[in-house]
Amino acid sequence: MTPSRQHAGFTLLEVLVALVIVGTALGAGLRAIGSLASNGAGLRSSMMATWSAENRLVQIRLSKEFPEIGKRSYACGQGDLRLMCQDEVLASPNPQLRRVEVSVFDMDNPNRRILKLVQLVLRPSP
Repeated sequence: MTPSRQHAGFTLLEVLVALVIVGTALGAGLRAIGSLASNGAGLRSSMMATWSAENRLVQIRLSKEFPEIGKRSYACGQGDLRLMCQDEVLASPNPQLRRVEVSVFDMDNPNRRILKLVQLVLRPSP
């Protein structure tokens, strides 16, 4: 009688299960990396839009301007981003104050508002 031989190694089924697990993990990893990359671009455009809007509000504050009621649009790019800013000045219940809303839009997609900042402006004393 001969002793039974035992084979060391994996069966085909075990190899296929391992490949499915590795493939699923790699797919999930690639989706996560893609999501991080797109979130990074969104955060960058949001930060640049914030700088553009804050620049306009600081300009109003430093010039002691009491802006006229109405809307005004102008280019306000930051870095390589093409941005469009829109000032909307509204009357407030107090005649000494004006509400200034600065919205920032992407020029390549003008229907997408990236950011809106609001500030009350006090009428300068004479």
